[in-house]
Amino acid sequence: MEGNTHIVGGITAALAFAHYSNDNPLILVGAGAIGALLPDICHKGSKIGRTFPMLSKFVNTLFGHRSFTHSLLFLLLMMLVLHTFIPYRAISVGIIIGMASHILLDMCTKKGVKLFFPASIAVRFPLTTKTGSKVENVVLMLLVICSLYFSYQLIVEFIASA
Repeated sequence: MEGNTHIVGGITAALAFAHYSNDNPLILVGAGAIGALLPDICHKGSKIGRTFPMLSKFVNTLFGHRSFTHSLLFLLLMMLVLHTFIPYRAISVGIIIGMASHILLDMCTKKGVKLFFPASIAVRFPLTTKTGSKVENVVLMLLVICSLYFSYQLIVEFIASA
């Protein structure tokens, strides 16, 4: 999936989580958008890879693309690091939600992800699409619609509680 789809996926997942959380939804959404880009640090052409080219090259050299940074192991390590160093829960949770949404979206591609890294088995959903395809554009539009719906619901809840 492309960067914009990942960003909107992270925002959508964070908004959905905000309905079941007492965390600040704005913080969750911002952190979710950032977290949605983090797994692609292993790809020099990604939004985050272009922002941090030296780090991207280093991570790619060590692990390749869609392996360690797209795994449950990476998610777990990031949870531990964030929980230890970030005192504000909404930031940590939002980043992890964004990362999880990224991994799930990449499981919708033909290449899949190495979810159980260091095992080299690629995991993908039965129905997949090609990155940048018209199907991905449909997924992006559906995510935008879901984000608008969840945002509307949060605003209505906020107004009702005031």
